[in-house]
Amino acid sequence: MAVRITSANLNGIRAAARKGFFDWFAEAAPDVLCVQETKAQYEQIAKDATFFPDGYHAYFKDAEKKGYSGVALYTRHEPDEIIREVGFPEIDSEGRWIEARFGDLSVVSFYMPSGTSGDERQDFKYAFMEPFLEHLVRLRESGRRYIICGDWNIAHTKLDIRNWRSNQKNSGFLPEERAWLDRLFGEAGFVDAFRVVEPETEQYTWWSYRGRAWDNNTGWRIDYHVLTPDLKDVVREASVYTGERFSDHAPLTLAYDLSL
Repeated sequence: MAVRITSANLNGIRAAARKGFFDWFAEAAPDVLCVQETKAQYEQIAKDATFFPDGYHAYFKDAEKKGYSGVALYTRHEPDEIIREVGFPEIDSEGRWIEARFGDLSVVSFYMPSGTSGDERQDFKYAFMEPFLEHLVRLRESGRRYIICGDWNIAHTKLDIRNWRSNQKNSGFLPEERAWLDRLFGEAGFVDAFRVVEPETEQYTWWSYRGRAWDNNTGWRIDYHVLTPDLKDVVREASVYTGERFSDHAPLTLAYDLSL
């Protein structure tokens, strides 16, 4: 049975809705949708049926700061449990992790901190990355299977960014960040699901609003499905939807030979 899981950083769930995202969602009809950057408090959308489409269970984890961060999960199948914290208070207060558990399988919507706003946030990102990698290893060793979808805010290799030469000193493509992904997909044992089925494709998931980045496909691949290694063999296909623009990110969908 094929399970289709979509990850989408919406850069504001209400703004994306106005751009037609939920019409697309109804047509695409994935089994699970993982959203990042809702930028809304639950009470701001709770009475609007747009955000609660028929046939889906909807779960949210808001940032304490209004209009900031936040993640969500939509799933056709009711999960056994929802976990809204990763265990790092400074991260949990920003609404960056929500996990749905189906038996021994977890599907997560995750939003990695960005360092693009300056040194303070880059230092915050660095301070989180090392203990988070150790946490991920513990998750892998727990025996649960994980699909961690989201905006990881790092392009891994030259294949994942159009202008790699000019971006080597920019947050999201710094040598230290790329080395961290080397470890995540190396010694830590996790798998970049997109690269299982598209090992050489130069395809992107984020384009700056500046200039003509979208028109010229001057993009970055910073949205991932990150898997525990026991799921590598069930990845079937991957696609990035660029038919419409709902955000500065595009929805990333992967199909898995799984059941929920």
